[in-house]
Amino acid sequence: MIAKGGKIVLNQAVLVGRIVRDPELKDTEKGKVTNITLAVPRSFKNTNGEYDTDFISCVLWKGVAESTVEYCKKGDLVGVKGRIQTRDVELDDETHKKYVEVIAEKVTFLSSKRQEEAE
Repeated sequence: MIAKGGKIVLNQAVLVGRIVRDPELKDTEKGKVTNITLAVPRSFKNTNGEYDTDFISCVLWKGVAESTVEYCKKGDLVGVKGRIQTRDVELDDETHKKYVEVIAEKVTFLSSKRQEEAE
C-alpha cells in the first residue's frame, strides 16, 4: 500500500478461473510476454437463475509468462495475483479504445485438463 495525500492506495486483484485458449509466448522489446483470458464464473445467479461468466484479460511477463506457456493449456484452472491496469489505444480511424487488464505478478497452477484426464 502507498500513502498518497494521506489516503491509502491499493491496486491488487486475485482471480481464479479457467484459461480460455492455449497461451503463446511472444518476444517484445520489453521481454517475453503472453496474454491469457480467464473465464471466471460469478458467485451469484442472474435473473434467469444461471451463473454468468466474466472473461478477464491478463498480461504475463518474463518468467511468469514462460512458466505459464510451458505448463498450462486451454481449460486449466489457475489463480492469478496482480494489479489492474488501463491502456488507451488509438485506432486507425483516430478513435480511442480503453483496455482494462490484469498485469499478473504471480500465477498458481491449480489443476490441468491433462492431469484430470490421466486420473
